[in-house]
Parts: sequence; structure tokens; C-alpha cells
Amino acid sequence: PNVGVKTAKDLVNKFKSLEGLKNASFDDLVSVQDVGGIVAKCVLEFFKEEKTLNTINELLEIGVSTSFEEQEIIASPFEGKTVVVTGTLKNYSRGEIKAKLELLGAKVSGSVSKKTDFVIAGEEAGSKLDKAIEFGVKVLSEEDFEGIIKE
Repeated sequence: PNVGVKTAKDLVNKFKSLEGLKNASFDDLVSVQDVGGIVAKCVLEFFKEEKTLNTINELLEIGVSTSFEEQEIIASPFEGKTVVVTGTLKNYSRGEIKAKLELLGAKVSGSVSKKTDFVIAGEEAGSKLDKAIEFGVKVLSEEDFEGIIKE
């Protein structure tokens, strides 16, 4: 309901469980960064729908966990930085590298801008690599990345 991946993660971090989110008030919801009135209203309406409540109950009955244990962010040079991954990596799928970077405190973006801090470039990197060079963004190979995280 008007909730993207980043907002969903922010809501999970704030409310820690589906039950916590379901019981949140309008004011609780808008207190989350980047959640405005429209998104808050959509979330509240979503949890009032009978179909939603039935689906949640079915998931609970089969043992799906609806709580969240926050993973501690590992201190790293990527903490608080915006990172773009481009090309094919040898040792990571796209999902794996994204999860690793997020665990290291990075914000993973799909496009290069002047605000991008690092670009990790694998094989056959294309226009994102060109843009990174144009903007003067620090470009790392997969090996560079692995060397940094091992330190």
C-alpha cells in the first residue's frame, strides 16, 4: 500500500513485528522517517481489510515468524555511504552483495549520481561505470571490496 522496500525496512526497524505495525497509530507511523500522511493512511487501511487479516492469520497458523531481530551493523568504511554495484561479480549474486553492503551500513542504490560514494564494478560493467568515472566517484573492483572488508 504505497510502501516501497526502503520504507518497509524503516517500518520493520521501528515496530519490530507485524503485530507492532498492525497496532501502530497514525502518529506512530508518521514518526517514521519518510512516512507521510498518505502512506500512514494506506498502512492503517491495509490492516483493516478482512482479506489482509485472514492472510496474516493463515501465515501465523502455519508457523511463519512475524517478528524481526535487528542485525547489528558492522563498523566499516561503507557505513552511511551510498554504494552502487554494476557488472557481474564472481563471488556474489546481486542479492548477496546488497545484503552484505547493508550489513556493513551502506545504502545500496541502483543508479550513480554525484551523491554516490562508491561503485563496485564487476565484469562487463557498463554505463554506471562510465557515469562513476564522469562524476569522480571512487570505483572498486570486487577484489578491492573484499580487501577493504577483510581489514
